[in-house]
Amino acid sequence: MSTPLEDLFVRTRGEKRAALIAYVPAGFPTIKDCHRIIQAFVDGGVDAIEIGFPYSDPVMDGPTIQAAAVTALDNGTGASDVMDALKVASDAGVPSVVMTYWNPIEKFGVTKFAAEIASHGGSGVIHPDITIEESTEWLNAADASSINPIYVVAPSTSDERLAKVTSKCAGFIYAASIMGVTGARTSVSSGARDLVDRIRKVSDLPIAVGLGVSTREQAKGVAEYADGVIVGSAFVKAILDAPTIDEGVSAVTSLARELALGVRGK
Repeated sequence: MSTPLEDLFVRTRGEKRAALIAYVPAGFPTIKDCHRIIQAFVDGGVDAIEIGFPYSDPVMDGPTIQAAAVTALDNGTGASDVMDALKVASDAGVPSVVMTYWNPIEKFGVTKFAAEIASHGGSGVIHPDITIEESTEWLNAADASSINPIYVVAPSTSDERLAKVTSKCAGFIYAASIMGVTGARTSVSSGARDLVDRIRKVSDLPIAVGLGVSTREQAKGVAEYADGVIVGSAFVKAILDAPTIDEGVSAVTSLARELALGVRGK
């Protein structure tokens, strides 16, 4: 049986457009207000939601998301809060996944973690710091719970490696547009299109591009060649910059609406 995430990409491909995937760390700006941000994503028209598992050593994340993760950890955010946020998103009818480093999965229990993702309505897990060679236990657990294992590839990934990694992915392939950490940028690297072209030669899976998209025009540009556009830092920055949580929620909704137009080529 397919996951809601897989069904989403069938639908958006049929509509000849890219999917908009929005990211927020669980527990940010507070454990409860995170749920309001998730609803703001839904109200703004995002197609899928990525819930971040706050971690003390986020090697892939830039300063904006690191700041949000610190706030979330200071709020006492734990695995149960991540799962609660995931359920809020999935209950809202939006395909949802968790992005987490390997350590929290190992600490929680690999098989149990996969089962909890599934029981909270999640479609899968994005894991940026574990190799496919180290993933046998996780892949077995994901398969047993019928969730999608999603790996990250970068412009530096060799063609041989690209074929190996993408063969273990399900749901979509996460294409990092640049070498480096997350963060909103004034432009999206031209290496993103090249990477997507290389992935298409070895996989038929949907490809979502992340790292750097922050505006409607950027989303429109990436949507011309990718199946999904992932936006994280721009949403987090909108929350951080807002004087109040109410204004932060409004800013997130407005940005989501703009980006949703962008992925539709408008």
